[in-house]
Amino acid sequence: MKKFMMITGKFLLWLFVTLILLLAGFLVMIYMISKGPSEQIRNLFVTSVRETSAAGFLADIFLTDQEVANIVDTNVIEVGEISTDTQLFDFTEDFGETDEESVDIEIVDVKGALYKGKMMIVKDPSRVKVGICDGFDKNKAGLTLLEIMDKYDAIAGINGGRYNDENGFGKGGQPEGIVFSEGELVYGEPDQTYNIYGFDKNNVFICGTMTGQKAIDMGFRDAVTFGPALVVNGEAVTAVGTGGGLNPRTAIGQRADGAVLLLVIEGRQTASMGATYLDLIEIMLDFGAVNAANLDGGMSSSMAYEGEEILNNCSIKGARDMPTAFVVER
Repeated sequence: MKKFMMITGKFLLWLFVTLILLLAGFLVMIYMISKGPSEQIRNLFVTSVRETSAAGFLADIFLTDQEVANIVDTNVIEVGEISTDTQLFDFTEDFGETDEESVDIEIVDVKGALYKGKMMIVKDPSRVKVGICDGFDKNKAGLTLLEIMDKYDAIAGINGGRYNDENGFGKGGQPEGIVFSEGELVYGEPDQTYNIYGFDKNNVFICGTMTGQKAIDMGFRDAVTFGPALVVNGEAVTAVGTGGGLNPRTAIGQRADGAVLLLVIEGRQTASMGATYLDLIEIMLDFGAVNAANLDGGMSSSMAYEGEEILNNCSIKGARDMPTAFVVER
């Protein structure tokens, strides 16, 4: 017994010293990034962690509040008053019905210096809608992307809008902002003002800041809150610096012919660190987006097709519960 206690004590001491060394090494690394000679690496680090729900405090360890604020302010998306010009769209083709629901969908790999992901192109915009969980309640779990797809018998989907996620431990059952689903205002108030991104009853993707009542009057059918807008009326919004940090990203857009662009970028992995907002803008413009907007990212970023996740989610807990998702009807 005495020998066993001695071995156990040595092991625990070794474990304690190892953890202390790892922590010290981690803090030294953060110090070198925060105070080191590379302003670009420092800015990417600060903007990346500040965009997360749980790791934002890392930026504050060796930098003052003012230093962090200055970095964030010089790496942002500047979006002024948005007015979507619906005349830029020309839905001349009769999409009709096809024998195979997958004919209408194309999935393309996208890759940059620090990221990889997929762009899903849905030819018929009327098939893209906002799916929701079973009742909104911050104390109850939402549904995973695959569960929302199953609820709507959808062939494909990506994660959706903003939701209550305190310190990265939210249950995913309550959205934030406004939610339209299948032509109905299901969350939000008519007299409140929101950033709204979604489709009207003419299947046009609209980016705008407006009251819930104006959105109702404009005939929104499926929409959520997040942002920022990335492309408006065929023009990139103004990006200061990188426009943000390197993180997993999800975005949605629409081409002039009506095709919907669903983009998900993997992040926080050795093979894909993530994308900035500027990266998203460039990708959306390359794919011909007339309007495009950022959606929820980070651990929520996910894309699924035919009942399977087709991108690696960075959440250590696996698929996240969420209140909304953009799904593609069969």
